[in-house]
Amino acid sequence: MGKGRLEAFSDGVIAIIITIMVLELEVPHDAAFASLVPLLPVLLSYVLSFVYVGIYWNNHHHMLAACGRVSGGALWANLHLLFWLSLFPFTTAWMGENHFAAAPTAVYGGVLLMAAVAYWILQRILIGLDGDGSVLRQAIGSDWKGKLSPVLYAAGIVSTLWAPRFALLLYASVAVMWLIPDRRIEGVLPGARGARPPGE
Repeated sequence: MGKGRLEAFSDGVIAIIITIMVLELEVPHDAAFASLVPLLPVLLSYVLSFVYVGIYWNNHHHMLAACGRVSGGALWANLHLLFWLSLFPFTTAWMGENHFAAAPTAVYGGVLLMAAVAYWILQRILIGLDGDGSVLRQAIGSDWKGKLSPVLYAAGIVSTLWAPRFALLLYASVAVMWLIPDRRIEGVLPGARGARPPGE
């Protein structure tokens, strides 16, 4: 089964998610810079979620580029991932509007955690389809980022019981960790300039 339609559909859904998030931002009625101060939690929530959606879009693109084909199971796994990503606008708005209160921040972390799990499931299915010679498997290697991220999300969720702002710091640290350039997949794609030997 070809992967072009899956990628095109996913790109469309992700674009809609970003659009919904930005439409949630309310414009101040006052022209003074001071009118932006009460909106800082909303703006910070939006920036964090925009970065996360961008990370998922980027990694999703590279993951599909590294796999040979998709299956019906991969299509459902991809929908599962998009479901959790589609909750970003709701949880982002709830957390920002309530100035990072405990419950909204915990729910936001829960969505981040489930999106990470959904991405891992999709990744495993795609690796399984290509077998032992999977380019994707060679590219991700030990995948320490993928293993550490859910741990930090879970720690953030628990920490909302006494320090919601610390939870936000943990969520942001995961985003920063994934923003650091990671060319593992690009390095093993056929025809990639300066491609690394598998397993390096």
